[in-house]
Amino acid sequence: MAEAPLTYESRDGIAIVTLNRPEKRNAINNDMALSLREAWLRLNSSDDRVGVITHSGAHFTGGADIKGPPEDFPACVPNVGVKLQKPLIAAVGGWVVGGGVVIVQMCDLCVAADDARFMFPEAKVGFTGAVIAGLAARIPHKVAMELMLLGEEIGAQRMYEVGLVNKLTQPGGQLDAALDYARRLADNAPLVIEVLREFVGHVMPKGPSELATYGRLAIKGVRQSEDAKEGIAAFKEKRKATFKGR
Repeated sequence: MAEAPLTYESRDGIAIVTLNRPEKRNAINNDMALSLREAWLRLNSSDDRVGVITHSGAHFTGGADIKGPPEDFPACVPNVGVKLQKPLIAAVGGWVVGGGVVIVQMCDLCVAADDARFMFPEAKVGFTGAVIAGLAARIPHKVAMELMLLGEEIGAQRMYEVGLVNKLTQPGGQLDAALDYARRLADNAPLVIEVLREFVGHVMPKGPSELATYGRLAIKGVRQSEDAKEGIAAFKEKRKATFKGR
């Protein structure tokens, strides 16, 4: 039986989401994308106060699995496909490619091992979902354009210097450092953290692909709701619908 593409562990009020395809450099296939989305929904509904996303093996992720790419990658991106109600910290090392960079940019904090290498190669391979565009609001414009347009790797030290990474560690130390951040966040007032994150979300510019994902998923949620099924059934049965807001 194949192992789950990711694991979710609750530890003292902290959710640890671990990408778990180390033999494939944690390439994001459809199963992993679906599992990531479920993990964010679970985090929102849980008693955990903080989330950490990390990886098994040497590499955070090699990006989309070219042999079986995700059908809807934006839907699994934290704070794009699922609006998180709690802070999320990335703990990364090795390759951070493509969608991995997008996930990191949408986290609240990032700890990187000093062997981490960030790359966004879509301009080299000829396709893009363009959710990465929001990176230009998070790091200096010219550095974001270098990463996106050249498609070449940028090391962890430079990403720390331009502000995508909060802290550097030795390889293997990134999760412990991220958990230290998480414990400190978990001790702080959750309502204050929630308001500050919400307000920052309004300040932060969003690209067209990001906005389109919000709208598409919101409409999909209505169409797949219990209320939608009830409305159709009531129409067919010529009766008044009883809606429940679900």
